[in-house]
Amino acid sequence: MATHAGGENGSGGHAEWRFARAGKEAVAGDKMSIRAARFKISESVDARDPRPVLPLAHGDPSVFPAFRTAAEAEDAVAAALRTGKFNCYPAGVGLPDARRALAEHLSSDLPYKLSTDDIFLTAGGTQAIEVVVSVLAQPGTNILLPRPGYPNYEARAGLHNLEVRRFDLIPERGWEIDIDSLESIADKNTTAMVIINPNNPCGSVYTHEHLAKVAEVARKLGILVIADEVYGNLVFGDTPFVPMGVFGHIAPVLSIGSLSKRWIVPGWRLGWVAVCDPNKILQKTKIIASITNFLNVSTDPATFIQGALPHILENTKEDFFKRIIGLLVETSEICYREIKDIKCITCPHKPEGSMFVMVKLNLYLLEGIHDDIDFCCKLAKEESVILCPGSVLGMENWIRITFAIDSSSLLDGLERIKSFCQRHKKKNLLNGH
Repeated sequence: MATHAGGENGSGGHAEWRFARAGKEAVAGDKMSIRAARFKISESVDARDPRPVLPLAHGDPSVFPAFRTAAEAEDAVAAALRTGKFNCYPAGVGLPDARRALAEHLSSDLPYKLSTDDIFLTAGGTQAIEVVVSVLAQPGTNILLPRPGYPNYEARAGLHNLEVRRFDLIPERGWEIDIDSLESIADKNTTAMVIINPNNPCGSVYTHEHLAKVAEVARKLGILVIADEVYGNLVFGDTPFVPMGVFGHIAPVLSIGSLSKRWIVPGWRLGWVAVCDPNKILQKTKIIASITNFLNVSTDPATFIQGALPHILENTKEDFFKRIIGLLVETSEICYREIKDIKCITCPHKPEGSMFVMVKLNLYLLEGIHDDIDFCCKLAKEESVILCPGSVLGMENWIRITFAIDSSSLLDGLERIKSFCQRHKKKNLLNGH
């Protein structure tokens, strides 16, 4: 008797299960997730290794005492809880006082003032990405994403059948956007482009001049700019952080931010979408209404964290931010210096912001290493060091390393990587070739 996919055919028979196609999206999402890649690589760690596992794959230094968040932020959360006023459901777009405080905070770096209505609070930057991509995903449309980039954008686009087109970041030019390519890959169905600044995964920071060029191209193409600024103000090179919203009068900008990185509290899950659009284009085209409607049927950031936000923004002392930047200066210098002594990897650009650096894997120097994922899995097994493979980020045979970790652990991790490369180097290399 004939059977159908998913089970035996009973006496009455049944149609093929129509929901089976949804599984394809689950598989695609698994391949485009840093978390999934990290867990897979972690499974390679040898449990018999007495050394601590060193997490150089992701930007969450909150477990290290040196990176503990500001006391003022902790006090604000505790105080909000004790009032008993924030045990309720919040408004879908966020508590008015929290939105008002954030609008004032972000406006200090812009040539115009944001209003409360320009702010939408989300459950971390991850939900902010979900909101923005979801409302833009109309049948037949496409979005421009950077390569390398943050894979959540591609994963979310895939879940909504939004076509992805990629533009390159150029390592030889400090990971600048290949602006000249944007017009050739865009068409009348292109709805937006994503920029990440300060950059994850590259550690670069874009200049005012470069961002102005991006805005002009966006205006010419008639697209909005999604500016992922989750690492905003985490800069320590010669280039200051310039919010993309500065150019909101040229092209509309949706800025994504969160408390997670600057305050070192990713577990608090508070992010936002800020509408930087003084010409009100996104209001006229109903994008703002779509964001509101989406959030009204979606999850919310915890009410007590929203209740604490005005005090977090107002009371956190500058000394805390200077301390965090000081730590990142120290560890980024260590990372860049030590990488020079590891022959199997090459760093094309010294990090200037965020918590990461991208390095090229020189496979021709290594024996028995097939690609970046193989490198990461074998490194985890032999040295208990977890790195992020570049293929997850759109760059095969590159590696992302985080330096947001205490300096002693970072030195230990880089020394282990060096030992691994020495152990696996090809024999009989003549003059390095």
